[in-house]
Amino acid sequence: MNEDLKVNLSGLPRDCIDASAPENISAAVPSQGPVVESEPELVVNPWDIVLCSSGTLICCENAVVVLIIFHSPSLRAPMFLLIGSLALADLLAGLGLIINFVFAYLLQSEATKLVTIGLIVASFSASVCSLLAITVDRYLSLYYALTYHSERTVTFTYVMLVMLWGTSICLGLLPVMGWNCLRDESTCSVVRPLTKNNAAILSISFLFMFALMLQLYIQICKIVMRHAHQIALQHHFLATSHYVTTRKGVSTLALILGTFAACWMPFTLYSLIADYTYPSIYTYATLLPATYNSIINPVIYAFRNQEIQKALCLICCGCIPSTLSQRARSPSDV
Repeated sequence: MNEDLKVNLSGLPRDCIDASAPENISAAVPSQGPVVESEPELVVNPWDIVLCSSGTLICCENAVVVLIIFHSPSLRAPMFLLIGSLALADLLAGLGLIINFVFAYLLQSEATKLVTIGLIVASFSASVCSLLAITVDRYLSLYYALTYHSERTVTFTYVMLVMLWGTSICLGLLPVMGWNCLRDESTCSVVRPLTKNNAAILSISFLFMFALMLQLYIQICKIVMRHAHQIALQHHFLATSHYVTTRKGVSTLALILGTFAACWMPFTLYSLIADYTYPSIYTYATLLPATYNSIINPVIYAFRNQEIQKALCLICCGCIPSTLSQRARSPSDV
């Protein structure tokens, strides 16, 4: 990810220095004492600073979510387990960005590159898979509303968690186990040391999961509209009330999918068409929005949730505001 920065302190091309006559060099250097070469100054890429700052913010946000869910025994429903999985994955992703910055400038080696890229790939893969699992859970909670709160649902949730984390860890281990481009630079992708084939598999998998999420949210939207219409008929609501509720639900789903696509689609498409020969600024410019998704996830999936808001208030001030305790859940709260 980080290009090697070569600092030429002489101000001249190295071939010009090698071709110079010895007498010219001796004339340029005083003969009173030995020549002391100054160490090259460490140049930090501003893009790496921005990525490290983004990783720090990601860690802080998602650590709060993980602590809330871990600290509150009431947040053990399948939905909160999946939200906790998402927060943990994003927390590890932010940690990977910070470690990448530290290793890139303080501890450069092939082993650290492989471990760092493995952690980043595994954590971001777990984050995207957790988003898909949350989408599946929301669909099942609406489609099987009567039987959703059962032991079968809890078992299914644990199976999903094991599968998504197992798959993500396997993807993260691929570079460490040898599927990397450290020995053959011509096979590198836009993110070194990932190979072009590895990046293509990750990108195609993302496009497949995005298409699946889109289809599930379309079905969720239909169910929400039908439920809102039934409630309106039962309670003799006006048509405008039904329209407002339905529009709110559709807007929420559009926000979720739109944010996800806007953050990840640029880097996904760029990884498919580009390779290591492309300027690194394009990689940074498309990768940075992808990290923003891990910043936005806690806001969309955790802090908007009423139960998590109550748990946060209990932890911070030991009380629940009346506005939260009296708020009723509507069909648009998806």
